[in-house]
Amino acid sequence: MSGGPGDAEDEKGGLRTALAGLTTRGRSFLAAGIAAVICAYVLGQSDLLRVGLLLAALPLVCASVLYRTRYRVAGSRRLSPGRVPAGSEARVHLRMDNVSRLPTGLLMLQDRVPYVLGPRPRFVLDRVEAGGRREVSYRVRSDLRGRYPLGPLQLRLTDPFGMCELTRSFSTYDTLTVIPRVEPLPPVRLTGEAKGYGEGRQRSLALAGEDDIIPRGYRYGDDLRRVHWRLTARYGELMVRREEQPQRSRCTVLLDTRGIAYQGAGPDSAFEWAVSGTASSLVHMLERGFSVRLLTDDGSSVPGEGSDGFAGASQQSADAAGLMMDTLAVIDHSDGTGLSRAYDVLRSGNEGLLIAFLGDLDEEQATVLAKMRQRSGGAVAFLLDSDAWVREPTDVPGPLGRSEDRLRMLREAGWTAVTVPRGADLAGLWQLADRQRTDAASTGSTAGGGVR
Repeated sequence: MSGGPGDAEDEKGGLRTALAGLTTRGRSFLAAGIAAVICAYVLGQSDLLRVGLLLAALPLVCASVLYRTRYRVAGSRRLSPGRVPAGSEARVHLRMDNVSRLPTGLLMLQDRVPYVLGPRPRFVLDRVEAGGRREVSYRVRSDLRGRYPLGPLQLRLTDPFGMCELTRSFSTYDTLTVIPRVEPLPPVRLTGEAKGYGEGRQRSLALAGEDDIIPRGYRYGDDLRRVHWRLTARYGELMVRREEQPQRSRCTVLLDTRGIAYQGAGPDSAFEWAVSGTASSLVHMLERGFSVRLLTDDGSSVPGEGSDGFAGASQQSADAAGLMMDTLAVIDHSDGTGLSRAYDVLRSGNEGLLIAFLGDLDEEQATVLAKMRQRSGGAVAFLLDSDAWVREPTDVPGPLGRSEDRLRMLREAGWTAVTVPRGADLAGLWQLADRQRTDAASTGSTAGGGVR
């Protein structure tokens, strides 16, 4: 194939790149060789001419070979794991393959990482034989959740004589997802959860007896063992039995992300505690077999599959948890001022268990939360007082009148509500909420009524 103007320009650009990569030693050899050639021409010394040509040719040959070699070295990166909780370490594995027929010189690797993950890693590799490979690894760690790009990988090649040094940047990069910290929670019985899998398992029985008086038509994927042949012959189409179907308990975890509801920033702030508590609750309820969704104050629902926003029956719990963890990894304060959009999402009256992590509340938002309780089978609220979180531990405690008033409003509406002091342990608060529910139920039974 004949070369066009573009090929000529590429060759000129490659020549300039190769010559620009000459080291001080290579430039010195080239200058000495040119000087020797000039002196040999003036003095008529053929031996000096050969020495000068050798001195000048050596760095040029090294630059040419190195320039071609750098396109015959492949690099790859692998994260283990690709999703890591805040404060934990992930390991990044780098692999270099020499796919050429010639060995390489000295290789220097440098991977570009964000400052929050630690210092920029650098490695020096000895010559790699033809067809050989080298593997190195380094660790990254972040106390801040988020999504961080890793790369591109930079490779600096040097010839064995140290005449030339070229840098190659690979175009690919990977993303490390730092999710919130997940705290294991003790198994407790919370109001409104006994509607499906787990300790409170129920089933939706078939609407027919032994002969399935009310069957349904065959759907793609139905087990052929459920085909009712007698009714199939009667109706002229495949009919299947409506056997009992398991129902999954529902759980909605509400995260209040309003910027006006929290004060302070950083990994020890009230908002980060609420995000971590939300992640822990989601994972805990998924492990217990619940159909879980994440709901925010702006009405966003995750995973959002189907009309109700819960994970579908065909979606694995691990996939749903991963999607919600990825959302929590990058979630930030919203510009909203209320919880009305989240209330609109809770349309039906059979929402199962509602777990809420809330910031500062005014009377209007407490009223909205009271209405939410009417649309759920049970409700648990963790109320964070951001003023208590930004005060120093040695300061005199501030007034608790407003916080206590909001707690009273929620409890009167049927919520199991607890306050979250600074640096509190979620597992302990989880058990405290269960004890409050039990005490409220006992009080209601004594009074002749139950907790709704």
